[in-house]
Amino acid sequence: MHPITERNVQLDHINNTYAADFILSGVTSNPKLRIPLFLLCFIVYIITLLGNVTIIVLIRRTPHLHTPMYFFLINLSLVDIFYSTTITPNSLLNIFSVDKKISIVGCAVQMFFFIDLASSEAILLAVMAYDRYVAICRPLNYSVVITNRTCIRLVCVVFAAGFINSLIHTYCAFRVPLFCSPYVNHFFCDLIPILKLSCQDTFLNEIFLFAVAGSIEVGSLLCILISYICILIALFNIRSNTGRHKTFSTCVAHLTCVALFYGPVLFTYLRPPAAYSMNGDWVVSVFYTMVVPMLNPIIYSLRNKDVNQAIQKVKMLIAL
Repeated sequence: MHPITERNVQLDHINNTYAADFILSGVTSNPKLRIPLFLLCFIVYIITLLGNVTIIVLIRRTPHLHTPMYFFLINLSLVDIFYSTTITPNSLLNIFSVDKKISIVGCAVQMFFFIDLASSEAILLAVMAYDRYVAICRPLNYSVVITNRTCIRLVCVVFAAGFINSLIHTYCAFRVPLFCSPYVNHFFCDLIPILKLSCQDTFLNEIFLFAVAGSIEVGSLLCILISYICILIALFNIRSNTGRHKTFSTCVAHLTCVALFYGPVLFTYLRPPAAYSMNGDWVVSVFYTMVVPMLNPIIYSLRNKDVNQAIQKVKMLIAL
C-alpha cells in the first residue's frame, strides 16, 4: 500500500479527470484580462451573429440578389455562424471557469465541427472564385454553366468534402489509446494540440495532416489563384478603365475574405507541429476562429455595391 500523500491525491485527481475529461488552457490565465477579453469576445460573437443573419435575410428579401454569387454568400454566412458558434460560447464560459474541463467526447465533437466548417469555408471560397471566373471570363455561357442545379451540387460537394475530411482527422486524432496528459495547450480542441498529447509517435498522423489538409487548403487556394489569374487576363482585354474597374469591383470583397481566411490558416497548419506554440499563436487562432467570421459580412456590406445598395434601401424603408 502506498501512503496517502497530497501528491498522490493530486495525481489520482489528474488521472481521474484525464479518464473522462481534457483541461483547456483557456484564452488567458491572467485574472486582470478576464473581464476585458470576455466583453471583447462576446461583442465580436454578437456582431458575427447579427452581421451574418442580416446578410442572409437581406439576400432572401431582395429579388435582384437571387443570383448564384449571393446564393454562395448565404452559405458562407451560414458556415461563419456555425463556425464561430463551435468555438466562441465555450471559450467565453472557460474564461471564468476554474478547471476549464471538457469531456473527451465533447472535445472530439468540437474538433469535428471545427474542422468540418473550416474545410467547408476553404472549399466554398474556391467555388465562389470559380463563379467569378465564369461570370467574367465566360459571360455568355454563365447562365448555362452556373445553373441553380449546379449551385446546389457545388454546395453539396463543399459540405460533403468538409464532412469527410473532418471525420478522418477526428478519428485519427482520437484513435490513440493513451494520452500522456489531459492538459490541452489551447482554448479549444484543435487537431495539433491534441496530437501533441499522445504518448505514441504521431508522425504518421502529422504526415496525414499535411497531406489531407494541404490538399484541401492548398488545392482550394490554387483554384482561387488560377481563377483570378484568368480574371486578370480578361480584365486586361477590357479597353475601358471604367469597365475594368466595374468588373473587378465584384471581386474585391471575395479577395479580401480569401486573404483574411487563408493567411492565418496556412500559417497555423502548414508547418511542423513542433513549431506550434500556444504562447505565440493564440492571437492568430482567435483571429481566424472569432474575428474572420465577424469581418466577412462587414466586408461584403462595405465592398459590394449590390449589397450596400440593398442595405441603404432597407435603411430608407425603416426611416419612413
